[in-house]
Amino acid sequence: MDRHIRFDALRNFRDLGGYPAADGRRIRPGRLYRADSLGKLAEATPDWSRFLSLGIRTVIDLRYPWEIERNGRIPHDASFTYHNLSIEHRPYNQAALDPGVDVGPYLAERYLEVAQDGTKEIRRALELVAEAAEADEPLAFHCASGKDRTGLLAALVLALLGVDETTLVEDFTLTELAAPALLSDWRAKNGGREPTWLGFGRAPASVMRLFLSSLTTHHGSIEDYVTQTLGLDAPSLAQTLRTHLLEPAPATWPPLTYRKATPSDAALLVHLRDSAALWQLARGIDQWRPGEKDEAHFRRRMEEGEVWLAYADEHLAGAWELWWTDPAAWGPRPPDAGYIHRLMTTPHTAPPGTGRRMLAEAEKRIASTGRPYARLDCLASNPRLRAYYEAAGYTVAGEQRAKEDGLGSPYAVTLLEKRLAHLTGDQ
Repeated sequence: MDRHIRFDALRNFRDLGGYPAADGRRIRPGRLYRADSLGKLAEATPDWSRFLSLGIRTVIDLRYPWEIERNGRIPHDASFTYHNLSIEHRPYNQAALDPGVDVGPYLAERYLEVAQDGTKEIRRALELVAEAAEADEPLAFHCASGKDRTGLLAALVLALLGVDETTLVEDFTLTELAAPALLSDWRAKNGGREPTWLGFGRAPASVMRLFLSSLTTHHGSIEDYVTQTLGLDAPSLAQTLRTHLLEPAPATWPPLTYRKATPSDAALLVHLRDSAALWQLARGIDQWRPGEKDEAHFRRRMEEGEVWLAYADEHLAGAWELWWTDPAAWGPRPPDAGYIHRLMTTPHTAPPGTGRRMLAEAEKRIASTGRPYARLDCLASNPRLRAYYEAAGYTVAGEQRAKEDGLGSPYAVTLLEKRLAHLTGDQ
C-alpha cells in the first residue's frame, strides 16, 4: 500500500493506516487521512469523485479563516461535516528568515507555540477524531501543504495510538516525497519565481524530533500535555482511539507475484526508493537519501539489466534491480553472476519476509541464465544489513574501499556472494 493517494490537484494526501501501534496491532487503513489543502478540490472532476469514494465523513481544516477566504475550502457536500479549527494563533514569516537560520529548531519552536496557543482547537480536533473513530467513519484533516499544522495533529493522534516516536518522525518526513510537486505548484502560481521561504515544503526529521523533545520538556509527556493542557482524559482518549482504530496484524498474507518493470514504472520506483530512504533515516541508518536516484536512473537500469516489482494482490510490496555486470564494486569479471541492487520493500505494509522472498526470486532469475553466483554489496558502515544478507546465505567476499556511483563521493562497501546450489548441484 502506498500511503500517498494519487490526486491531480492534491500533492500530500496520505493514509495513516498500516503503521504498527500499541500491543502489536496496526492502524486500520482507510480511517485516518492527512492532506494538503482540500480547497484545491473542485466538483465534477475525477479528483472530487476519488475523494468522495473514500467515504470520508468528517473534514478538519486547520488553516486560518483568511487562508480559506483567499484560497478556498473544500466544496460543500452532504456526505461529510466540515470543521474549521485554526490551531495556529501567531503567524510567522518564514519567508523573511535569514538563509543561515537552521530550519529545524526554528520550526520546532513554532510548533511548540501552536501547541501552547491552540489548545481549544487542538482539543476539539482530538474529540472529533475520537467521535469519528467510535462511529467507524473515515476522517481527514489538513492545512495548506499538509506538513506543519497537519504534522502536529498527526503526531498527537499517532502517539495516542501507541505509535513509536521513530515511526512518528518518519510519518512527518514523508512530506519530503511531495516537496517537489508542492514547489512546482508554487512556482506556477507565482510566475515562475522561486520562494524565499526557507526550506519550502521540506520536512526534515530534526523538526519533529526537536518538537517532541520540547513538548516533553515543557509538559512531561504527550499524555500529560493532553490531560493537563488540553483538559482531556488522555488514558480514556487513547483507549477509545485504540479500540476503534487499531486492528490485529494480518494472520495470513497473499502470496507475492512478480513482474518485470517497464519505463512507465520509473516514477513509482523513485517514490518507493525515497520512501525506503526516509524509513532508514528515521532509524539512524545513513545509507540512502531521497532524491539520489531519479526516473532516468531506473530507465537506464532497465535498458542495461532488469528491474523487478513484487506485488501482494494489487498492492506494491517491493522491487529490486538485477545487473549483469558491476565493475564499480567487483571489477572486471567473467559472466558468472547476477548482481542484486536496491532491494527495497514498502515500509510497514509489505508482507513479513518480503525482502527475503524477493532475494530468492532474484537468485532464481540469475540461475535461469546459467550463472552460478548471486552477488551484492552493502555499505561497510551498515553491519545490520550485512548480517541480514549473511543470514540469507551470503558470505563476505571482500571489500571495495572506494566505490564510485557517479555522485562524486566514493564510499566503502562490503562485497557478498552466494553460490546458487540449485544450479550447481551443491548441497
